Amino acid sequence: MKKNLINMAVATTLGLAAFAASAEDMYRGAWYAVPGVSYMNTDNDLEAKNGPGVFLKLGKELSESWDIQGGLGYNRAKEDTGIAGVDGRYKQTTLGLDALYMFSRDSFRPFLLAGLGVARNNIDYTAPGISADGKKTSWLANVGLGAQYLINDSFGLQADLRHQWSRAKLDLVNEVNGATASESGTIGNTLLSLGGVFRFGAPAPAPVVAEAPVAAPEPAPYVAPEPVAEAAPAPAPACQPSETTITVSAEKLFGFNEGKLQKGAKPVLDDAVAQIKANPELTAVIVTGHTDRIGSDAYNQKLSERRANIVKDYLVSQGVDAAMITAEGKGESEPVVQCVGNKTTKKLISCLQPNRRVDIRAIGTKQSGCN
Repeated sequence: MKKNLINMAVATTLGLAAFAASAEDMYRGAWYAVPGVSYMNTDNDLEAKNGPGVFLKLGKELSESWDIQGGLGYNRAKEDTGIAGVDGRYKQTTLGLDALYMFSRDSFRPFLLAGLGVARNNIDYTAPGISADGKKTSWLANVGLGAQYLINDSFGLQADLRHQWSRAKLDLVNEVNGATASESGTIGNTLLSLGGVFRFGAPAPAPVVAEAPVAAPEPAPYVAPEPVAEAAPAPAPACQPSETTITVSAEKLFGFNEGKLQKGAKPVLDDAVAQIKANPELTAVIVTGHTDRIGSDAYNQKLSERRANIVKDYLVSQGVDAAMITAEGKGESEPVVQCVGNKTTKKLISCLQPNRRVDIRAIGTKQSGCN
């Protein structure tokens, strides 16, 4: 039976992975609730069948790699002694706190878990002339693996398979002669759980603000110098490389804290492609991604590099020579504005919006009008 539970968990994980067609970095430090159902494979010493249960957990994203989840669980199973006339149930109530190591902050998030807590094991079996019951509150320890899949920024699914240990007690009473016996020991139950992830307390994506891309400046017309009588012609000025910068708001391309092109981004980039193709003298295009200061330095650096490379790939897909494009990320190191406050709020996110940008610098070999 435990092998079947493991197979079910693997199948669930692969099923969730199939939906994760595109990854979005969505670490926000969010709180979330996970209500759900579980299926318990009971320890053989309990002489009980497998049974269903329910749980409710409260989680918190602590960092790019760690979550915590705490909550209540309840499972019950019918006795399975095989003795004629025996009836009753085994019930377990748990209160625990788990640490989750997250392998990814994309839409699909596999994790390992380990946790501690308390468990209330209640055995209540009856037979003609004999009662077998026991109630014991003990420590609880569990380890396991699982995965989350975020369908959007507010809702997702979570599945996990865990093995948990606790202590149980059984008291036997012969109602005919009054003889008693008592036994206690460590039991191990395996649980497969499936629940919904309801995220809250995370900043909502900032709205997309329509703004026109910065147009390339028109080159100044060449004016021939007036001739000077009986004077040697002045040497032509050295031509310097011309440079045009197109700055695009990151929200126009990606949305707040996201790493894939959103709907409406392609027309903006198509305009940049048209400007690049219209100038045959261009020899280099430098794409630079920038973020705001919300999040860690390492996370923002990675996100800025990822965005720059996505823009580069799109320019190449539209016919811009890949050999002339360089993509780089500056993270949060080059802010345009400074905003007061450290707590992540909608007001701070809105204030920092100019810092979330992508610069496309086009460099040419000479200015128009040079010989």
